Amino acid sequence: MSSIRRQLLFWLLAIVVAGVGLAGWLIYRQALAEANELFDYQLQEIAAALPSRSFNAILSSNDTGDEGIVLQIWNRNGVLMYYSHPRAPLAPHAELGFSTEHTDRGDWRVYGAIVGDNVVQLAQPVSVRNRLAANVALRTLWPLIVLLPFLGLAVWLVVGRGLAPLSRVARALDTRHPEALDPLPEQRLPREVTPLVHALNALLDRLAKARDTQKAFVADAAHELRTPLAAVQIQAQLVARAKDDETRREALTDLQAGIMRATRLAEQLLALARSEPDGHARMQDVDLHALVADCVAAYASVAQQRGVDLGIEESAQASVHGDAGALRVMFNNLLDNATKYTPGGGRVDVALRVDDGHPVVRIADSGPGIPVEEHARVFDRFYRVGEGASRARADVAGTGLGLAIVRRIADQHDATITLGDSPAGGLQVDVRF
Repeated sequence: MSSIRRQLLFWLLAIVVAGVGLAGWLIYRQALAEANELFDYQLQEIAAALPSRSFNAILSSNDTGDEGIVLQIWNRNGVLMYYSHPRAPLAPHAELGFSTEHTDRGDWRVYGAIVGDNVVQLAQPVSVRNRLAANVALRTLWPLIVLLPFLGLAVWLVVGRGLAPLSRVARALDTRHPEALDPLPEQRLPREVTPLVHALNALLDRLAKARDTQKAFVADAAHELRTPLAAVQIQAQLVARAKDDETRREALTDLQAGIMRATRLAEQLLALARSEPDGHARMQDVDLHALVADCVAAYASVAQQRGVDLGIEESAQASVHGDAGALRVMFNNLLDNATKYTPGGGRVDVALRVDDGHPVVRIADSGPGIPVEEHARVFDRFYRVGEGASRARADVAGTGLGLAIVRRIADQHDATITLGDSPAGGLQVDVRF
């Protein structure tokens, strides 16, 4: 696992070393230019100081060996009269002015001038100048080089101090109890760490809401399952205590009905859990025309058994981007409610229209409907519309989960659900995508 502290130390020191190296190169180039200027001036001064009198006076009064300078003197006839360093690999000719001569033993800076009746040539190894420039650069940079370890230690401490708030946040999260989802303190945090703590607090808030929702769901599910399971237990006891075949058959019929109610409730609970926002939806383009037709066809036999006329009134071509399985569960729940609460001899009409480019699925029945004041509450889990004169005509028992599942799936698909009165006097449900 990479360390931010080590990465910062490495890159900061690398930048410092690169900066020192660049500064050293620039200092060396500047020192070399100044050394060249100084030594060129020195060669000119030495040449100018040579007397324009006899050759013997020149030899007796000038010594250039200490400066690494090679002296050659020719007369006007081109005869070499003097060579201070015969082993120096310089060309045996005189060239007036400054020039650089390349030899097997390195480069030489050469200056030639006419002094009196003679031609004088002074030469100096370029390495002398390079060495002087390098020494100047090294003397300038060595304090920085010596300070590099201390600079690295300072960077390590400063970076550690800068990352201390992250360590505090990590310790605060590490020592928390799994049930502690209260927000982290945001005081005394640097600007760079504040967004991270904001994001963590937002996550903790979502986790707290999800935990509360889960607890409420589990509590409600346990409460709702207790009643049908208790009924199944009682009906099983009645079967065991039956004295004759007729009583046993009636008890078995009641037992099967109780098992079917418990199974239906379990299926609805599973469908509700799958419709949670963190469910794994398989989003794709769905042919809404074909999907609605399949759902109506699947419930046609159920509606016939209940004595309800179920049919498609209008169906346009439309498609949506969503989870086909979840959409099928949503429409099946709406159709189940419509056919279940519509009395025998009633009707359920299904229509698919496109309104301003938005597909709208409408399911209208001739059942008892739902009072306007309860429209908002019917989407709550386990809520059942209160018994009334109109509701009593529909002798059915529900789980209170159907419309809750419908709302969850609609929210997943950015669809809106509107409840109203159908032309037949019952409930009308519009699902607008």
